[in-house]
Amino acid sequence: MYSMEDFDKQKTRVLKYIIYKRRTENEVRTKFQNDIDEQMLEEIIEYLKEAKYIDDLDYIEKTINNFKMLKNLSKTELKYKLMSKGLNKNLIEDYFYENKEELTEYEIKSASNIIMKKRRDLEDAEIKVFLLKKGYKQDNINEAFENI
Repeated sequence: MYSMEDFDKQKTRVLKYIIYKRRTENEVRTKFQNDIDEQMLEEIIEYLKEAKYIDDLDYIEKTINNFKMLKNLSKTELKYKLMSKGLNKNLIEDYFYENKEELTEYEIKSASNIIMKKRRDLEDAEIKVFLLKKGYKQDNINEAFENI
């Protein structure tokens, strides 16, 4: 077993890591798996989840909102970026299903932005291929071309 003092010390370390930058449960687990006793780490993670310091669903929502403001990405690219953080695939799929219309609008807008940037250098057919390779849906690409 371990002392309460030791638990608090390790909990503070994990909390500093999370507060510096939002982290997923998987990122916390990976970072501390070799430093902190397995059972203590589980208890710390449970404590931080209950206190809402670790909230993977909230992480997904905030991360997508940040990407929407800053980048032009397809829904497929968004999913890969979230999965690379070790988030549960079902949690990601559920979020995408519940926010389907909003994310489709975002993908069309992103495609439109890319089309306008690439039109100076590429033919429309080349732009379509580029967008398809990036994971954009054919229907959304067509709609983006229609809107320009």
